[in-house]
Amino acid sequence: MCGRLRSRLWSIVITLSPIAVVESPFAGKFAVPRQSGLAPSIESFVRVDAAWTDGLTGLEGVSHVWLLFLFHAVPPGRVSTRVRPPRLGGNARTGVFSTRSTHRPNPLGLSLVQLVSVEADGLRVTGGDLLDGTPIVDIKPYLPWSDSAPDAHNALAPEPPEQLVVEWSVKAQAALEAACGDDVASVRQQLSEVLAFDARPAYHADASRHYAVEIAQWHVQWRHLANGVVEVVAFSER
Repeated sequence: MCGRLRSRLWSIVITLSPIAVVESPFAGKFAVPRQSGLAPSIESFVRVDAAWTDGLTGLEGVSHVWLLFLFHAVPPGRVSTRVRPPRLGGNARTGVFSTRSTHRPNPLGLSLVQLVSVEADGLRVTGGDLLDGTPIVDIKPYLPWSDSAPDAHNALAPEPPEQLVVEWSVKAQAALEAACGDDVASVRQQLSEVLAFDARPAYHADASRHYAVEIAQWHVQWRHLANGVVEVVAFSER
């Protein structure tokens, strides 16, 4: 009996149809926060298909939601039982199910975001870690009395990643002020939140080079200094 049940389970094929798509400032995976909530000022919009917008009713009283999504930008054929997560330096391997790696047997992800507003065609959220264009397959409300486990632990990631100090060069600050006007403080905070958690690839953390990334309409270059300091060296509109 158990053998027959197991055989039937392994033969199941499930088709998931996206109900929404994410509009975020992250056009590429480089510099996307490695977990949700690390860049709380970053705003995204979850644009819900018209067939499902009525399902948003009632979320007005919810502060956070879970977004179940597809890792749509992961190249096919790169699935393994062991992966090299950034948290282990990008070289050490561990089991895929002990990580949040994008290279999974089924390319499903889970992200907890803060709900800013419920709009006619979707949700405005902050703290997301999703690429622009990410397909959403489900939205669930966060239940603080159920979804939080105060005594939980994780030996592979016992503490939040180190938060770096982000400084702006005189040149970068001047460019920021010239481009952003009244939004200077907001844009600087958003970009600093992203860079504060070390946006370099874990396998290529070269302290001698400059790194660059595009976030929303901005092109940012930075370098890592000593003692946990990041310096933004150039800023422009792309």
